[in-house]
Amino acid sequence: MDMRIGIFGGTFDPIHMGHLLVAEQAREAADLDEVWFIPNAEPPHKAAPVSAPHHRERMVELAIADHPRFRLSRVELDRPGPSYTVDTVRDLKKAHPQAHFFLIVGADMMNDLPRWYKIEEIMHVVQVIGHLRPGVVVGDLPPFIARRLTLVEDAVTLDLSSTEIRRRAAAGKSIRYLVPEKVRRYIEENRLYENEP
Repeated sequence: MDMRIGIFGGTFDPIHMGHLLVAEQAREAADLDEVWFIPNAEPPHKAAPVSAPHHRERMVELAIADHPRFRLSRVELDRPGPSYTVDTVRDLKKAHPQAHFFLIVGADMMNDLPRWYKIEEIMHVVQVIGHLRPGVVVGDLPPFIARRLTLVEDAVTLDLSSTEIRRRAAAGKSIRYLVPEKVRRYIEENRLYENEP
């Protein structure tokens, strides 16, 4: 089946309204059939996530449960070791050879794309949906990336950060309306981020 699938990776610690808005606008801009949220087990370029993978997976499930075109993929959670995008796109293409994959990235990540591990191989498998936001300028990209890039130029943006949400939760401040309500309740019930520095 020739589905158009957006793949949206991240630590999602926690997933927030900004993530959901980016995914929805990417879905709309590229006419995607589905968007797959892919929580990292072990991100190669970040400090370890605060929350265990099963908590981050559950928060994504809760956040996307009511959207008919959003799905959770465990492709990185089920693979040991660091989560490199090239391994993820290989695994997805092998499992779904007829699908057309679109990698959803923010403007800040677009400038780093040329330096990604095995980016040329990644670009053979995916197209990129770049989500622009005010204040971030995207530089010149190599032709092998630029020709496979769709920009969400009229994007509505929310200046949210998972780090700031964790800090607010740790300080006992409200995170209502920053994360979906089901995610907020899950964070409270499981006492996530209480020991956040």
